[in-house]
Amino acid sequence: MLKQYLNLKLSQKLSPQQIQLMKLIQLPTQAFEEAVKQEMEENPALDSGKEKVEDDYGDDPYDDYNDSESISADDINIDEYLSDDEIPSYRTQANNYSADDEDKSIPYASGISFQQHLKNQLNTFRLSEHKRIIAEFLVGSVDESGYIRREIIDIVDDLAFTQSIMSTEDEVEEVLQIVHKLEPAGVGARDLQECLIIQLEQKKGNEAQLLALEIIDKAFEHFTKKHYQKLLQKFNITEEELKDAIEEIERLNPKPGGSYSGNTRIIEHIVPDFTIRILEGQLELTLNGRNAPELRVSSEYHNMLKGYKESKEKTKSQKDAVLFIKQKLDSAKWFIEAILQRQQTLLVTMNTIMNYQKEYFLTGDERKLKPMILKDIADLIDMDVSTVSRVANSKYVDTPYGTKLIKDFFSEAMKNTEGEDVSTREIKKILETVIEEEDKKKPLTDEKLSAILKEKGYPIARRTVAKYREQLDIPVARLRKKI
Repeated sequence: MLKQYLNLKLSQKLSPQQIQLMKLIQLPTQAFEEAVKQEMEENPALDSGKEKVEDDYGDDPYDDYNDSESISADDINIDEYLSDDEIPSYRTQANNYSADDEDKSIPYASGISFQQHLKNQLNTFRLSEHKRIIAEFLVGSVDESGYIRREIIDIVDDLAFTQSIMSTEDEVEEVLQIVHKLEPAGVGARDLQECLIIQLEQKKGNEAQLLALEIIDKAFEHFTKKHYQKLLQKFNITEEELKDAIEEIERLNPKPGGSYSGNTRIIEHIVPDFTIRILEGQLELTLNGRNAPELRVSSEYHNMLKGYKESKEKTKSQKDAVLFIKQKLDSAKWFIEAILQRQQTLLVTMNTIMNYQKEYFLTGDERKLKPMILKDIADLIDMDVSTVSRVANSKYVDTPYGTKLIKDFFSEAMKNTEGEDVSTREIKKILETVIEEEDKKKPLTDEKLSAILKEKGYPIARRTVAKYREQLDIPVARLRKKI
């Protein structure tokens, strides 16, 4: 049996404008500039304020406008969209921002691609047309690191199906040896061992290099696991000879493709969104000026509305034009206000983070970083945790100690032996220092590192030490060992 009934309930939904504002807050400086540029292209009512910028904000000519008004052109109060000034004084300039807003270009690397660089080198070899096609196919299979990570039999099959070239494994192997002679040394290797062997074979000038080649060729597993005693016994050499050979190996490039200077990948440049400076013992925060574009409502649209108001006979096309203008003006007004709100949110959030971590920003000592989570800042500025997260996740701050990712200042709290809350970042820094100062001939195990940290007042379990060590990208004790 079907029944009909009314059910009232309250629900919260974000408007499209609120969603767009959240997206604007999340954008770092360069992406924000692109968003502003795109909005200006899509909305002709928005204009750059560079040609004429007024020093005061003045009265907002749209303050009296109610979005709930009828969309009929006859009901639009044109006076609410006009002001006494030729150009409404919209300018979203923050009160404090840095002057580094001139260089807005994104640099790109120039030159030929890595594969083309290798193909050009093939011209120095005398190859038949058949072998040249195989060689170019092999070069095309080289990845960014400089390796060919495919089986020879698979390459033979691909040559047959995609190039209509019938070949054998021995033939492809023969051509691969030619590819191994290309620069940078080690290119075209199928694994790390072969890459190092290719480089050492091109050197092999002194005894240390010859020994290094022999070690990589005949005892690669012992070398990777740092079983130095087994290497000394196997090759009947002294510790000094082994040390010299290892130094030769450490000079080699495990990723030859990465050394090519002519690759055309985009060079990423970090643009700090904030700058923190120390002036007379006090911290000063500024927002990158590129986050404070000067925008205003187009004077052309202002004149169009003025012309409509003064005309005695209003045609249907004019009324349609006014409706269009109204829509674009409302959109422009909201976008300008959204930029202002974005600036204020960024400044308030970063200023609170700066004051919360004041001791760190004054000294640069990571051990001074206080435990801080998103909720700590959100509570202080009376905003949602998600808003703080959007500010912190993708933005950088230029400090006297380098450019830092803001989210790196956040860390969980742990208690030391005195019952005080300490930052996990502080513990990681101490762990890193202990490992740097260890005897590399007898590196400290995670168990010993845990014991040392406990002595220093940080009761950390061995598995937690292992987790922090991995987060710091520090290998296990056996792989830190040096002869």
